[in-house]
Amino acid sequence: MFRLEICLPTYINCQEGSSVETQSQQPVLRPLDAPVRSQVHEPAVPKLSVIIPVYNGGLQLSRCLEGVLRSEYSDFEVIVVNDCSTDNTPEIAQKYGAHCTRTPRTLGPAGARNWGTGFAQARILVFIDADVVLPPKALGLIAQEFERDPQLAAVFGSYDEEPAWDNFLSQYKNLMHCYVHQNSNETATTFWAGCGAIRKVAFLDFGGFDAARYRQPSIEDIDLGYRLVQGGKTIRLVKQLQVKHLKKWTLRNLVRTDIFSRAVPWTRLILETRHLPRDLNLTSGARVSTGLVGLLSLSCLILLLQAVGLIPTVSLGRIFGELGVTALLAGLLVALNWHMYSFFGKRRGWWFAARVVPMHWFYYLYSGAVFVCCGVAQMARLFIASLVPASWNSRADSRRIRTR
Repeated sequence: MFRLEICLPTYINCQEGSSVETQSQQPVLRPLDAPVRSQVHEPAVPKLSVIIPVYNGGLQLSRCLEGVLRSEYSDFEVIVVNDCSTDNTPEIAQKYGAHCTRTPRTLGPAGARNWGTGFAQARILVFIDADVVLPPKALGLIAQEFERDPQLAAVFGSYDEEPAWDNFLSQYKNLMHCYVHQNSNETATTFWAGCGAIRKVAFLDFGGFDAARYRQPSIEDIDLGYRLVQGGKTIRLVKQLQVKHLKKWTLRNLVRTDIFSRAVPWTRLILETRHLPRDLNLTSGARVSTGLVGLLSLSCLILLLQAVGLIPTVSLGRIFGELGVTALLAGLLVALNWHMYSFFGKRRGWWFAARVVPMHWFYYLYSGAVFVCCGVAQMARLFIASLVPASWNSRADSRRIRTR
């Protein structure tokens, strides 16, 4: 029997269509747990708990819940976590016959998901973003994967090929995500919380999302995936699990998100864990392409400086040689990424694919620059630390311990 259930920690649902306010205290946020609801008549435990964190996402939440309601699979509950939104998120939840649980303060997606797991009754937690629309078969596909493999710890999918917004950047960004996931190994080395599911016992055993470190939307799902894989758990990329993304991308929010919410924290995580997987955005081809884009950028810069007279030109033959090297680098990049560009050409036409090429190279450029800068900063910190006498570090540690 289908049940759309939204948890509200200060209420007990005594019977259908009514609620009685309790005199219990406001729930206290605990690591990965929240107060357990008490009920007069305990319902059957569902197989899936769908958790949707929301912060001022009322417009997208309506379509998200509509997608959940259309599910062909019925043995699940839905927990909407209102992360102290200032919009009409609670009213939208009520419109769909539900209540929502509100976090005690703004926790960010990582903390909001952790908060929601404290109310989850099922053994499998399904995380979806509020700007994602599930297809009718999605929840059934997730349940099937876990039933088929008892050793499976987590699964995730990808965006589909039909994003909601039709502007170029939204189409490019979402189709790129779809391409990367659809062409990656099914045995994954990370996790994606846009549409991903995990066994609750594994989630709790590995500490859930690191809400202390990732207070803003970031790579909290990648971090969790790393810890699961390093702990010997299996994560599967289910390529049939595709969801629609409702976000509209602009150049500003795309670059800002890619750099500060993805590239910088991901590079730091790689340097800290000393683990650089060869999957998703970090394949061998992507690494080589990043290096080629760096050389191509340097070559173009030299040609530009020569054109404006800041660097003297030795001879006409040398200029043609530099142009030839530049053309060779560009050709290698196109050849190396041809499979991807042909994907865009077949899906959106070759004029669209031609515009993808400079955007893709720009992505390689700033991602590579971030990796180099973070790597240099890390080496500088290690070098400075090696110069500091061990006794100084011991005294500093002692002072920190005494101040706790």
